Amino acid sequence: MELREIEIFLTLAEELHFGRTAERLGVSQARVSQAISRQERRLGVALFHRTSRRVALTPVGRRLREDLQQAVDLLHAGLARAQAAGAGVGQTLRLGVFGHAGHELRPLVDAFRTRCPGSDIQFGEINGSDPFTALRTGEHDVHVLWLPVAEPDLTVGPTVLTGVRVLAVSADHPLAARGAASLEDLGDNRVVDFGPNAPEYWVASMVPTRTPLGRRVPRGPVARTFHEILSLVASGECVQPLGEIAARYNNPPGIVFLPVHDAPTLQWALTWRSTADNPTIRALAETAADLGPIAL
Repeated sequence: MELREIEIFLTLAEELHFGRTAERLGVSQARVSQAISRQERRLGVALFHRTSRRVALTPVGRRLREDLQQAVDLLHAGLARAQAAGAGVGQTLRLGVFGHAGHELRPLVDAFRTRCPGSDIQFGEINGSDPFTALRTGEHDVHVLWLPVAEPDLTVGPTVLTGVRVLAVSADHPLAARGAASLEDLGDNRVVDFGPNAPEYWVASMVPTRTPLGRRVPRGPVARTFHEILSLVASGECVQPLGEIAARYNNPPGIVFLPVHDAPTLQWALTWRSTADNPTIRALAETAADLGPIAL
């Protein structure tokens, strides 16, 4: 069976429609029908049940689809590795993440190492008060940042993580007894100020400047690291919206993490300096796109 015939068979097995298969592959419907008939004559068995209303795989067709798909996946993986080697992929990327996000990114790291032998990832830590400097100076090659990122010198790649938001409050805060919070509650409390190195639009996507009813969310004092944020929260000076991953990996005394029921889902994406684009970064981005976002 030639590669083109395999492609036709697998596409028809997915679409179960001769017209859509022909359209996807850019060939005539007769070409699809002829290729399938030729395969069935060669194998001596029907691969599809056909009626005027539907197309369905036979048991033999289902098994053949599984076997051929495995072979095609191996073929594509081999070609990708060869292409990566030819393009000079083989460097170690310094990947900046928040806190324990590196642990959640393990499926992406493993897939990247498999796709690009000789390449690797080392994690570095970033914080919300200065999300872009390490990229711009070259200290880090790629960052995983919550969206949106709208910086003219940075490229935003695939989304790699998605998750909900929590509100960190002191254990004796009135909201702690309630067991949950809403974005409207921010209007009654101060939140942390991230300082001048974090763009307002980016901070506001995590910590809104106004509540849903339009009330201003008070800000201050300044915290430049995650541990400074926790200290301010524990002392009762601030409350702070955070990604749920912060609650998953931290259990500091005197702090309670509350679900925020009306907060939109957060998305984190690969981000890198546009002028530093290279084959290894692109290979990581392609791997992330193929894998899809990891739900926290």
